[in-house]
Amino acid sequence: MNAVILAAGEGKRMRPLSYTRPKVMVPLAGKPILEHVLLEIKEAGIRDFLFVVGYRDQAIRDYFKDGKDWDVNVSYTTQRKQMGTADAVRSVGNLVTGSFLLTNGDAIIRSEYIRPIISRNEITMGLVELEDTTDMGVVEVAEGKVTRIHEKVANPPSKLVNAGVYFFTPEIFPAIADTPKSLRGEYELTDSLQILIGRGVAVRYEMIGSWINISYPWDMLKANEALLATMESRNLGEIETGAVIKGQVSIGKGTVVRSGAYIIGPVIIGENCDIGPNCYIRPSTAIGDRCHIGGAVEIKNSIIMSGTKVPHLNYVGDSILGENCNLGAGTKVANLKLDKTTIRVGDIDTGLRKLGVILGDGVQTGINSCLNVGCSIGNDSYVGPGMLARGVIRPRAKIF
Repeated sequence: MNAVILAAGEGKRMRPLSYTRPKVMVPLAGKPILEHVLLEIKEAGIRDFLFVVGYRDQAIRDYFKDGKDWDVNVSYTTQRKQMGTADAVRSVGNLVTGSFLLTNGDAIIRSEYIRPIISRNEITMGLVELEDTTDMGVVEVAEGKVTRIHEKVANPPSKLVNAGVYFFTPEIFPAIADTPKSLRGEYELTDSLQILIGRGVAVRYEMIGSWINISYPWDMLKANEALLATMESRNLGEIETGAVIKGQVSIGKGTVVRSGAYIIGPVIIGENCDIGPNCYIRPSTAIGDRCHIGGAVEIKNSIIMSGTKVPHLNYVGDSILGENCNLGAGTKVANLKLDKTTIRVGDIDTGLRKLGVILGDGVQTGINSCLNVGCSIGNDSYVGPGMLARGVIRPRAKIF
C-alpha cells in the first residue's frame, strides 16, 4: 500500500517560518514535522511513500531523498500550482495502484490510530473530537458513517473534526473528476467526499485519540512539549565535570555541554552544539544542530533551530527562533504581559498568556535589544542595539 502525503503548500499562517521553508519542514523535537508523520506511518506498516510537493520542494527532496535512511521508499510528484486538496489527489491518480492512505504532511497521528484506518476496505476518514473547532472542517456522522462535511462554518453542528487522514479506494478519483471549484477557488477533497456520500457510497470513520495539528507558529510549542514528553535520554556528546543534567535529556554527537550548564529535561540538543558554560536550559526546549547557548543564558520552553546562537546574557522564553539567527549580548525576550492577558500576534489572539517571539531565519539583534511579547520578525531582519521590536515585522527589515 502507498501512503500519499500532501506537502505542497507554503502554510501562510506559519509565517515568518514558512517564508524560507515549506511548513512541513518546520522542526519539532529535533525533526521536521514531515519526518514525524513518515515515522508514524512506517510504524503502522507502510513502506512506500509518495510525497506531493510544490512550494520550496527542494528542501523536502534534499532531506528525504529516496527514503533509504528511514528504510522506506519515497517518490515525489509536483503540484505546480496549489489548487486544493482534491487537485493534489488528482495528480497521483496514475501513480498509485489500488487503495491508499492519504494524510496531510502537517498533522502527526500516532501509528496506533493509523492501523484501524488502513485495515478497512472502505473509504474512511479519521476524526478527532475537539472543544474548539474554529477554522476546522466539522463532520456529522450517523450509524458509523459520515453524513455531511462542513468547511469552517460559523455555527458547527458537532465537535467532530476532520483530522486530515483518509483511506481511499479508487472510487475517489471519479468523484474528484466531478468536483467543482469551491467558493475559495480551489478543488476541495471534502467536496469530493460529499459527492460520494450523495451517490450512496459509504464513507466510514475512525476516531483518533492523539492528534498533533499545527496551524500557527505558536502551536509548535505545545506540540514540541508533547513530543519531547515521550523522548528517551541519550548522550552522544561530551558532558564536562560540573554540568548538571536532570530528567530526560538527549544530546547529539559532537556536542559539548560545558561546566556550570544546568539542564532540566525534557530537552533535546542536536549535533555539534556548544552549550555553556553557566547557562540554564529549562524543560520543553528543543535545540537544533550547530547551535551555541552561552554564558548567563536562560532558555525556557522554546525551539531553537539549527545554526542559531544565543551566546551572552540572554533570556529566551516560550519562543521560536529560526535557523542561523544571532542574538546580541543582553538581548531579552518578553513572554508575559504586565496585565497577564492573552497575547496577540498581529490581529490574532493566540489565547496564550505566555508567548515570546517568533523569528524567521537569519534574524540578528544588537546588544541590549528587547523583543516584546508576540513579536514576529521576518527572515534576514536586523534589530539594532538598544532597540525595542514589537508587532509583526516584514522580512529584511532594519530597526535602528
